[in-house]
Amino acid sequence: MGELTPDNNRSHKRPSDVARSEMIEGLEGTNFSWLGDKYEGKVRDVYNCGRGEVVLISTDRQSAFDKSWGVIPLKGQVLTQISAWWFEKVADVVNHHVIANPDPNVLVVNKLDMLPVEVVVRSYLTGSTQTSIWVNYEKGERKFGGITLPDGMKKNDPLPTALITPTTKSGEDVPITGEEIVRSGLVSKGLWEEVTETALRLFRRGQEIAAQNNLILVDTKYEFGLDNNGRLTVGDEVHTPDSSRFWVADTLEKRTSAGLPPESLDKEFFRGWLIQQGFVPSDPSSGAQPVITPEVQTMLSQKYIDLYQRVTRQKFVVEAGVSSVAARIERNLRAYFG
Repeated sequence: MGELTPDNNRSHKRPSDVARSEMIEGLEGTNFSWLGDKYEGKVRDVYNCGRGEVVLISTDRQSAFDKSWGVIPLKGQVLTQISAWWFEKVADVVNHHVIANPDPNVLVVNKLDMLPVEVVVRSYLTGSTQTSIWVNYEKGERKFGGITLPDGMKKNDPLPTALITPTTKSGEDVPITGEEIVRSGLVSKGLWEEVTETALRLFRRGQEIAAQNNLILVDTKYEFGLDNNGRLTVGDEVHTPDSSRFWVADTLEKRTSAGLPPESLDKEFFRGWLIQQGFVPSDPSSGAQPVITPEVQTMLSQKYIDLYQRVTRQKFVVEAGVSSVAARIERNLRAYFG
């Protein structure tokens, strides 16, 4: 599947130079009506271009706590390239939807009949959102993913086993149990069993590869669908810093012993920064509304790039001489579709 890797035979700048350069614009969105009907998600612009194909364009939009915070330059490229890399690494575990990667920010994928639930796999008691296992544990909840956790656990403690804690996808994410999913008819019993088994195998593969690079895959979110042949297929993204939580392994024990949060390379770092600035996730309108300065943009951009390089062991490269990411994307997509 050589098509998954963008053309690296172009001239490039160092990512540190690019992330700090005022010449690099953040990609806020696209408007390619010639591609077909467009759906705008939190991060991706999704075009249904017919022929059973869908175009996923990762923008640089940054969201957290169901709120938009502007753009982080190069984030979209990181999300696309790291996801393309992971899709190749898990192809023997589950069928995936990727057809081609014609631009650093773009995946062309097969259209799927998506399941109406998100599958969250967790291995640590952590998180800061209202659906996170730690926030609900702190409120007194003890039953998660079919097991009961003991009292007295602390934030960032490892779980006795990897847990699946699904959520709904209608509007605001709401926790739901596997039994409720089957009982309500959202997913059949047999298919849900296949989904959970596949999700755990994907998560184990992700943890194995992360561990080889001094990282811990703490938790992640998967989205599954059925292809035209009825095969279970993983879609959307896999093990990106927006869908997953990664900690640096060799600093974890020292930091937690000192009462410090784990060293993270994912969107949780940004969530934590917002809270430190006075933002209140449980009541967004009551607290501070932090301003994402250019310095913060650069810091976050480097976090995303760092994770890509640590996981893939490849240098993150950016095409030199590109003043408009949107123009580059359109040029590459027109060439792809001919």
